[in-house]
Amino acid sequence: MAGLRLTSLGGAGTVTGSKHLLERDGDRILIDCGLFQGQKNLRELNWKPLPVEASSIDAVILTHAHLDYCGYLPRLVREGFTGPIISTKATRDVAELILKDSAWLQEQDAAFLNRIKKSKHSPALPLYDSRDAQRALDAFITYPFDQPFETPNGATVRFRRAGHILGAATVDIRWDTRRIVFSGDLGRYDDPVMIDPEPVPEADYVVIESTYGDRLHQTTRAVDALADVVERTSRRGGTVLIPSFAVGRAQTLLYYLWSLRQSGRLPQVPMYLDSPMAINASDLLHAHPDDHRLDPQTCDAVGRIATYTRDPEDSKRISRSSAPKIVISASGMATGGRILHHLKAFGPDRRHTILLAGYQAAGTRGRALLEGAQEIKIHGDWIPITAEVANLPGLSAHADADELLRWLSGFRRAPEKVFIVHGEPQAAETLRTRVDRELAWEAVVPRQNQVFQL
Repeated sequence: MAGLRLTSLGGAGTVTGSKHLLERDGDRILIDCGLFQGQKNLRELNWKPLPVEASSIDAVILTHAHLDYCGYLPRLVREGFTGPIISTKATRDVAELILKDSAWLQEQDAAFLNRIKKSKHSPALPLYDSRDAQRALDAFITYPFDQPFETPNGATVRFRRAGHILGAATVDIRWDTRRIVFSGDLGRYDDPVMIDPEPVPEADYVVIESTYGDRLHQTTRAVDALADVVERTSRRGGTVLIPSFAVGRAQTLLYYLWSLRQSGRLPQVPMYLDSPMAINASDLLHAHPDDHRLDPQTCDAVGRIATYTRDPEDSKRISRSSAPKIVISASGMATGGRILHHLKAFGPDRRHTILLAGYQAAGTRGRALLEGAQEIKIHGDWIPITAEVANLPGLSAHADADELLRWLSGFRRAPEKVFIVHGEPQAAETLRTRVDRELAWEAVVPRQNQVFQL
């Protein structure tokens, strides 16, 4: 079939695994290459082959480097992809942290399953390994924001700032007389750390995320809500435990805690950033000063607000300590990492608070906690949860429904169609209805592998 076609190979009907394929006369560009996370039926999709041969994809363009947007890249390389992976410079630097860590976890998980002999496969194998991750990183080519460039198959592309995390971009593609804009994940407006999402003047088609397509963030200032949680937990002698995404969220949390300490509103309790990846990501703020609002002096001050713990033994000492404190640790949805050991230590005690500060996907421990679970399974054991569970969606790095509409309203003319992706079914459908009602634009929620002729 002639012309341009769009197919969502992931991120359709779910908030993970974003992969959107553009095709023209046998040429192929993949926008984002994310890992499926959360529920088992989604995670199993990572092991299934893509509907197209990896070797037939000419290039991958990344909007940003969170795992649900870039985490499948090493597997794509393993399956035969040999083209360039194109991103901004900061996205490439963040991807190095994310992909190396992901590969290490894949290897550790496989080794653990082989050790306890509980895998259906003998031997259990990682989805990809550190060599695959390095091969993916070697394939990166970077371009600055607002500088048009051409892909190997003749598409003209421009990155614009999307906010959200360091390096995050919207992707504006002109190909075969058509102009398609991908939002990636959009950030917040007036965020104290990240720059506002930039408007895009026009497009024939728009592909927009809908993570918070059915929700608005709290109007209460996030810093005030954070102060309230820390104060009441400290009064009862407890620890505030914050599962955090290592890239983006951890740095914003440190900024808020620093600003509270500066204003004298933070109890004099120790703070820990217990995530080697988050520590490394914090260093990237200095490397990419144009990607955020903080001046170098503030970056330094924010970085000194917490004790950084790289060593596993230091992390264990945090779990053993009964003194009041604030602990920021990965992962943000409590799917793995050091946060699990802290949840086992602090979750069963009502003095403590588990503070959820970001999106919690279906099927994760974070979602279970958000929905009031009285026990969660960690390392094969059921852990009772009597600690307070607080949720501060105002700390999210994702645009809410009104902010998504605000970004769409920046287009000077109506696109022919809006594709609503990267959201759970209710969120995507709610946003589709609002686009139809408030903007009078045609909008559709794609199904996985549904093909659209553009």
